[in-house]
Amino acid sequence: MSSQDNPEVPQEHLPEAHSSARLPAHGDPFADPGLPAHEPRVTDIDEKAANRAERQVAFLFVISMLATIGFIAAYVGIDKYRIIDIFFFGKIGAQNLALGGTLGLALFCIGAGAVHWARTLMTDEEVVQERHDLASDAEAREYAIREFAQGAADSAIGRRPLIRRTMIGAMALVPLSGVVLLRDLGPLPGNKLRHTMWKPGKELINEATGTPIKPDDIVKGSLTMALPEGLVKEYGPAGEKLELEHGWLEEAGKAAILLVRLEPKDIKSQKEKDWGHEGIVAYSKICTHVGCPIGLYEQQTHHLLCPCHQSTFDLADDGKVVFGPAARSLPQLKIHVNEAGNLAATQDFTEPVGPSFWERG
Repeated sequence: MSSQDNPEVPQEHLPEAHSSARLPAHGDPFADPGLPAHEPRVTDIDEKAANRAERQVAFLFVISMLATIGFIAAYVGIDKYRIIDIFFFGKIGAQNLALGGTLGLALFCIGAGAVHWARTLMTDEEVVQERHDLASDAEAREYAIREFAQGAADSAIGRRPLIRRTMIGAMALVPLSGVVLLRDLGPLPGNKLRHTMWKPGKELINEATGTPIKPDDIVKGSLTMALPEGLVKEYGPAGEKLELEHGWLEEAGKAAILLVRLEPKDIKSQKEKDWGHEGIVAYSKICTHVGCPIGLYEQQTHHLLCPCHQSTFDLADDGKVVFGPAARSLPQLKIHVNEAGNLAATQDFTEPVGPSFWERG
């Protein structure tokens, strides 16, 4: 249907040549092909099919409501430290999996329900409305209001209360997911961000093998990732890593370090030499920009690159920033060799690790 065939379209908003739009214009070799004849859908001619589509849309909205309720239940009821092992995904936080799955399902079902509603029950007749000046006159505004009212009538939202009620329910419940998440804004962290598990005498444990690290284990030109003693338990008889202690994720996010062996003559800072052992230095693994784990090391320049936003730190010069958005150097951990010949911490970090925060002070 063209706007010329629609008596409700104001004729003054049509172009002058519209009456002959199906004929080639002067100098234009292409004719207006027009619109194909409208073909009704099954739901347009069969009320049973329309009712069935209505129930399908309502079912999707109900699933969305249940998923939102499931999101809230997962947030409140699942221990955030609980880890589960899922097939090929490996170990994953149970709460994160539940929150992502339920919220994704809730949003998907709202979208799928709206699309199914539009494709099966709303009008699908093609209407062409020619462009006109942006400044509409009173008659054009009245026409727009009539079209809006007609669209509302075509949507059948007034005649199909089941869709209307379930849609309103789904749309009303979804924002509760964001409201519930506000609980994470408090309480304030206090001193939690200023301290890690590193204490005097804590041995450095190889993150890959779960064993104490000796100076000879640190090979020049490579990185060794480490965690404090007690954060990772012993490995099982088959070599698998056993369950980590409660709260390990928060602690590992603060205490994870990386070790590198440098030539003592290449180290520019006397403090860095004093805090290391025979060229072995330990730095926080957490980028000071937004907290990404760092792990790209360039042996020739002694530069450490964060893969997230390319912040680059010089491990031979107190971990200073030489490129990128990070504003602070990487914190260094002071280490020594204990009586057992293993590397151990002399003290905790002297400054908070990771990104800056408003109360760093």
